[in-house]
Amino acid sequence: MNKTKPFHLKYIVLLLLVSIVSGCSGMFFYPERKLVRTPAEISLAYEDVYIDSTDGERLNGWFLKVEQGIEAKGTIYFLHGNAQNISHHIASVYWLPKAGYQVFMLDYRGYGRSTGTPVIPDVFNDIIAGFNYLETRADVANKPMYVLGQSLGASMSGYVVGANSEINQRLSAVVLDAGFTSYSDISQTIAARSWLTWAFQYPVAWSMPSDYDLIDVIANISPTPLLIIHGKQDRIIPYQHSQQLVKKAGQPKAMLSYNGAHIQTFNDVGNQQLLLEFLDKYKNQPKIAK
Repeated sequence: MNKTKPFHLKYIVLLLLVSIVSGCSGMFFYPERKLVRTPAEISLAYEDVYIDSTDGERLNGWFLKVEQGIEAKGTIYFLHGNAQNISHHIASVYWLPKAGYQVFMLDYRGYGRSTGTPVIPDVFNDIIAGFNYLETRADVANKPMYVLGQSLGASMSGYVVGANSEINQRLSAVVLDAGFTSYSDISQTIAARSWLTWAFQYPVAWSMPSDYDLIDVIANISPTPLLIIHGKQDRIIPYQHSQQLVKKAGQPKAMLSYNGAHIQTFNDVGNQQLLLEFLDKYKNQPKIAK
């Protein structure tokens, strides 16, 4: 049994060194191809959507519809975290159609039925493609549109909105749940948690891309209203990341803190209601015109 330990240690160190040398942003992505459920299996009406990314990848998403006969209050563009795929992350948004909001969920390249391999900055093309797709839909036009990103999806979608004024102007509000400030900061935090990787925390941080950090552009989201959410018991992305983001963001801004773990926000009905109140408050902000 003891003979296997040196092999595992060498393997882990090798992976870290490869990341350091290459500055590999792919280490942030843990996609899963297999879909574990469809919206229909949980009694949700939806469209299975395929769109082309701006650099040629074929992307899959779900457009969740409100109940028949009900006019949608608006559209929520949902960007999930770094693991699994939309079939797992539907747990965060399944309740929104019943509340009157249609939801577009997108799998980045390499996730679920989307082609390609996820790396930064290529995944930003996927997020932008999703915005462009929503702009073509008649049932989205002339209604409020919101972004809801979670975890890595919060940091990536927040960056895209903050770095692209044309996209920002289409939105009524932005919601970022458990996002992190920068790729170097979160890499250092993760490396420092284990004695196996502790010594590599600074080299790993230095190897990360520095041109696409949310903390550098979050102020540009203003004057679009911004809600930042974070669980105080989050052991994946420390609560302090959102505190720093709130401090750097422009007005109008708000923060929702709750006692809970990583992206467990909407397991709580009270948090669901607070989000709905935020969306309703800013429903008259800029929207997509047809």
